[in-house]
Amino acid sequence: MTIISRTEDLEILLTVIDSGSFSAAARILDIQVAKVSRAVSRLEKDLDCTLLNRTTRKLERTEEGRIFTEQIRNGLHQLAEAEEKIRTLKGIPAGRLRVDAATPFILHQLVPLVPGFCERYPKIELELVANENIIDLIERKTDLAIRIGTLQDSNLHARFLGRSPLHIVASPSYLAQQGTPETPEALEQHKIIGFADAPHLNRWPLTRHVALSTTLSSSSGETIRQLCLAGQGLALLSEFMICEDLANGQLVKVLDNHITSPSNRELVHAVYYRNTTLSSRITAFLDYIHPLMRL
Repeated sequence: MTIISRTEDLEILLTVIDSGSFSAAARILDIQVAKVSRAVSRLEKDLDCTLLNRTTRKLERTEEGRIFTEQIRNGLHQLAEAEEKIRTLKGIPAGRLRVDAATPFILHQLVPLVPGFCERYPKIELELVANENIIDLIERKTDLAIRIGTLQDSNLHARFLGRSPLHIVASPSYLAQQGTPETPEALEQHKIIGFADAPHLNRWPLTRHVALSTTLSSSSGETIRQLCLAGQGLALLSEFMICEDLANGQLVKVLDNHITSPSNRELVHAVYYRNTTLSSRITAFLDYIHPLMRL
């Protein structure tokens, strides 16, 4: 039996299906749109059928495209598993490992551990991808993601990594100028730095309800941290991103006894899809970082 379809073309086709457009697939794969188009056209020519119906507004699979992509997705998965088993037999984890996490987690927890991990596992090609929002692991071709807070996707396996306490913090210079709040109600008189794209994160888990309004906001937790360090107000941040700042006195905790803990917002998990075998690369990565993280 002769197989005429090239693996790269098949992976490109699946990315088009998962992302919904040629341009989105090109962006995810970091290739030109023209290359995506050529790959799909080449498959259609080789198979002598139309796989995708393209309009100016949307892209849909034909019946042939639906049957074909369902089969090749399983086939490529089996091929990846076969390659993984060979690597496992050799006893040395190898290959690409793409890990997604929010920018602060990458900077403050993962980056410090990269040198030691790469030294121990030189054949693993580690990719750290920063996203402030939850991504689709299949669409972004991501092996593993670090999630903070309650998990939503029931199709994911999860490994619990620990809890990272929340703290209301400010710089010493801000507190010297504006005073230190002694009660939750006193927060209403202070500058609050919050999240622009996640309003639920601006509802602080206080022992008494206080309606807070933000005076500064950002979509990035790291930016909020930097604003806090610059004396621009109070913020509620996870300990995993400010442990060094607290240790060296650049940030100071306030109202720590008025924060409800434990809470679901403290949870830290590593997640991956149920329908994938836990590869030796993922196991090696999690077993290495888990005991070394400072949550």
